[in-house]
Amino acid sequence: MQPADPDIMIERLVVVTLFEGVDLLDVTGPAEVFALLARELDGPTGYEVVLAAETAGPVRTSAGVRVLPDATFDDLAGRRVDTLVVPGAVEVDDSRRVRALVDPALVPRVQALADGARRVASVCVGAHVLAAAGLLEGRRVTTHWSTAPQLAAEHPGVRVDADPIFVRDGDVWTGAGLTACLDLTLALVADDHGQEVALRVARQLVMFLQRPGGQSQFSVSVEPASATRRMAGLRQHVARHLTDPLTVPDLAAHAHLGERQLARLFRAELGTTPAAYVERARVERARQLLETTDHSLARVATSCGLGTTDTLARAFRRQLDTTPAQYRERFRITA
Repeated sequence: MQPADPDIMIERLVVVTLFEGVDLLDVTGPAEVFALLARELDGPTGYEVVLAAETAGPVRTSAGVRVLPDATFDDLAGRRVDTLVVPGAVEVDDSRRVRALVDPALVPRVQALADGARRVASVCVGAHVLAAAGLLEGRRVTTHWSTAPQLAAEHPGVRVDADPIFVRDGDVWTGAGLTACLDLTLALVADDHGQEVALRVARQLVMFLQRPGGQSQFSVSVEPASATRRMAGLRQHVARHLTDPLTVPDLAAHAHLGERQLARLFRAELGTTPAAYVERARVERARQLLETTDHSLARVATSCGLGTTDTLARAFRRQLDTTPAQYRERFRITA
């Protein structure tokens, strides 16, 4: 930012939307990042952060904590929004299946606030609100892995990528899980103030390093339980035999299925192909070894079934958009 008068900092209006049942961390996480930025800059940040809701009354969040808005949506009429941040909300059924919720009354409010905004960002399942507002059509986006299939099914014109922790597509930013709201907001700060400043804020948050957007949120260990016994058995077989070939014919024979039937089963239950799932499972195992052991890259590659360091590196680039060495440097948790 280069104001005409160096003693005057131009304020950019950052609006975080509030509504009943909103995920608390989706709201407080971005606000905290912007607040810590003021400490690092020792003065004005150039942002005016406003929590906005339909009415001026307290809003009950998913955690039961009530948040008081700074303004109503009507109060902001006529003001130019620089950055619109849209959190999300979910419901969980008796089987612990998660579904994103969208308040129909919120959608036109988001459309109005986004009109003319410099950039729009969703936190976690807030992507479902942006999609309902027509702001994600034709764009590559992410959301929490548990609701990514719902987003893709309800909005076929949106290119859903359930892997990264956040995605930028033009002036629209979308984030994944709850804690990824910190990574997303740090990326917004870096976009305005530079990477060095964003890393200083990350240190205040006791984040080892600001994670790149391409860092994967995927973990085969936290995927939803399989709907069928056959798929559950296949996933267990893969996990226990990572160093075996695990080709499509091998998996089909183990499941007593034809290869086309196997492909349809993986697509229906996991939204991927057998080969892609096996690679992701092997990368998951490699991640664990890189985080917790001193094994050489060659030994890691062999132990997880990827064979060679070249194959390991290519798989990491595809799955995590980083290298095994860079991953170990960032996420190693042993001395």
